[in-house]
Amino acid sequence: MLKITLFTKEGCHLCEVVKEELAGLNGRFPHTLHEIDITADPALWQEYRYRIPVLHIGDEELAAPIGRQQLEAALTKTNNQP
Repeated sequence: MLKITLFTKEGCHLCEVVKEELAGLNGRFPHTLHEIDITADPALWQEYRYRIPVLHIGDEELAAPIGRQQLEAALTKTNNQP
C-alpha cells in the first residue's frame, strides 16, 4: 500500500480538492494518507506556505497546482517501483 503525505493547513481549498481526487483514485491505487498541518511547525510553514498543497508520494513531490493527470502519473510511477 502506498503512503502519501499531504502538507496542508486548515481552510486550504486546493488541499480539499487534492484529497477528493486521491479518494477517487484509492480503488486503483490503494494508499494511506498522512496529513501534516504546516501551521504547527515554523520550518514547515516557511517551506510550504506558498506551495500547498504539497504531496510526497514515494520519491515524488508534487506542489500546487496539482492536477489529476499529475497525481495518476506519480501514483503509477511509485506503485510500479519495487
